[in-house]
Amino acid sequence: MDERRYRCALCNKKVPPEERRPASLFISVLQKHFSVNVEDTDVLCNKCRHKCRKVKESTTRDLELSRPAPHEEKEDPTFASPKQKHTKRSFPSPPSVPLPIPSSSQSHGYCFVCKKPGPKLVTVSHHVRMFVFIKQEIIIPSGARCCIRHLENGKMSDGAMQQIRTSEITTLNKTSITSLIKELRDKAFQQSRLDFDDEGSLDDNDYQVLTGFSRLEFHDIVSTITSINSSRNRSKRTCIVILLMKLRSALSNKMPAVLFGMTKFQVRRAIVSARTGLMRDFVPYNLGFRHITRDEVIQYHTRDLARNLLTDDITSNPAILVLDGTYVYIQRSSNFAFARRSYSLYKHRPLVKPMMVVTTSGYIVSVLGPYLADAKNNDANILKHMIYNNAEELRNWLQEDDVFVVDRGFKDAQDLLEDIGIRMEMPAFMKKGTKQLSTFDSNLSRVVTKVRWIVEATNGRLKQWQYLAKTLPNSQIPFIGDYVRIVAALCNKYRPPLSVSLEEDQQLASKMLHLSQRVNTLQERVEIEGLDRRGLRWTKVDAENVAKDFPCYEETELRQLTLGIYQLRMAHSYAKEHIDEEGGFEIFISDEIPGLVSAKIQSRHIAAKQYRCWVSFNDGVVDGWYCKCKAGTRVVGMCGHVTSVIWYLSFGRYQESLKGVRNWTTSLEDASDIQDIIDGSDSDEDDSGVEE
Repeated sequence: MDERRYRCALCNKKVPPEERRPASLFISVLQKHFSVNVEDTDVLCNKCRHKCRKVKESTTRDLELSRPAPHEEKEDPTFASPKQKHTKRSFPSPPSVPLPIPSSSQSHGYCFVCKKPGPKLVTVSHHVRMFVFIKQEIIIPSGARCCIRHLENGKMSDGAMQQIRTSEITTLNKTSITSLIKELRDKAFQQSRLDFDDEGSLDDNDYQVLTGFSRLEFHDIVSTITSINSSRNRSKRTCIVILLMKLRSALSNKMPAVLFGMTKFQVRRAIVSARTGLMRDFVPYNLGFRHITRDEVIQYHTRDLARNLLTDDITSNPAILVLDGTYVYIQRSSNFAFARRSYSLYKHRPLVKPMMVVTTSGYIVSVLGPYLADAKNNDANILKHMIYNNAEELRNWLQEDDVFVVDRGFKDAQDLLEDIGIRMEMPAFMKKGTKQLSTFDSNLSRVVTKVRWIVEATNGRLKQWQYLAKTLPNSQIPFIGDYVRIVAALCNKYRPPLSVSLEEDQQLASKMLHLSQRVNTLQERVEIEGLDRRGLRWTKVDAENVAKDFPCYEETELRQLTLGIYQLRMAHSYAKEHIDEEGGFEIFISDEIPGLVSAKIQSRHIAAKQYRCWVSFNDGVVDGWYCKCKAGTRVVGMCGHVTSVIWYLSFGRYQESLKGVRNWTTSLEDASDIQDIIDGSDSDEDDSGVEE
């Protein structure tokens, strides 16, 4: 007998002899409702026979109800009784429906992407199948397998999705269609809530934007925390991500509550759990004098430039640390005693002061404090407090001849450091009765600032976490130290160094040390020849036409002159102001003194002050500079005023346009001209009263 006769005409399954029933009894039902044409020899299984019988009975019942009774008026076809409205009718459907949706093949023996045979194949998970359907509109059957190299971070790679071979038609049954619709609905609902427990719901860029770390870095953070227990309302991952989002974006607790479908109280509890867990399991291993040895600081976190600049003896290898206090602003307190102790006369607002201890590469060794902000808690007293109390066993960690690089606020702690054998490097003070640092002091100050800038950059990196940059409520004062330490530890572990050793460090250090012993010959020339006298004949000229033989430099060559990039950045802003229509970039030359130009540069702080500076050049090179500002005598680099003149004359004026910060003055109202308006109105009244 033909093999087809042993299969059911409707479901196409093999039918045992005892269950075979002739399909000819339901020819009309099969043709009309299931679109199946049958022959006299076809059979049905018991299940399909009962299905056809129910459809036939339902159709007959519907015809009888719709047929009007004899000798009765026909009812309005649009009218339905309440009983009829609530009557449920079954609508039969075919067992499978062909849909114009591409689908992949399904096999346990070969990869449905590249068609390579096993045995190292993995079954594609439900999340991956949904991801491919949403991204590429390709249905992957349940149980399909592929090579493990096609999966990346729990998702199928873009290249693999492009290689999937598909058929144009997909046949789905009622169950598959219903399941697909339900899954899409659940996926759409999840999109309105952040879900970090599902590793496939967010890509790497989402992790970077929301938490500040990549997916792998975030997984590493979570794996190190063992003291946080997941609860019914939130998981360990959710706790940590809420804290990171709050620190990164300074969100109120209402925002995470909406994003994660939680209450404010649950968000608050999650932040407490995450803060406690990080302080216990993460921070001690990435921050503090106990987590790193002195030899590790010297070998891995000390830049060669700093070692060459601050070490006289080549054989010595001291630990060089840079110290400075940073600020975290708080609200003004109604407790008058605390308000006085937390008010900073320097910043003119209430704050607390964490003390930062960093290496010359920007690695944060420790964060001490935070301390109060009144005059009794200046930087020198804070350092003394650290030494006397042996904070984090600091005195055991240090050795003689180690170097502390600090600013002028630590001056009063110098004697204490000398007593314990620590050398302090600090910018020089201006002597009483003088208006400028001497050339020697100015040069040494530049050597110190060449190393000390790293702590300012580190403080700026911390303030990129917006929660530490805003004004915190007083209720958070007990936890400010924890937040600063958490951010510092995260930066140590996952952020690259702010400064690294370069091949030219030794050459640059030798050049700076050599220049630091030189005198400013142009300063002596200006003072001896009286080039700063008002009676000397200087001619004001247009900067575009001045000094045709002034040397030209590239930006890399200018950087070698300035020995840094800070002054070059400032030069853009200085030059932008002075070439403006109201800026008046005044360039002076003298016919009697060739190879010398002078300029007046407006102070960026004080409107009533201008600085006079001179630049000498000869044989196509700039060979001297001098400025009247406090640090204008140095020859180790130059001040920002001199840099702006050299940068513009040698480079800036040859550019098509000068990029700079936009001047927003014209976008605002200006009340400074009110007196001119009043004077103008008074003169109009006087004119109107004059007789002709």
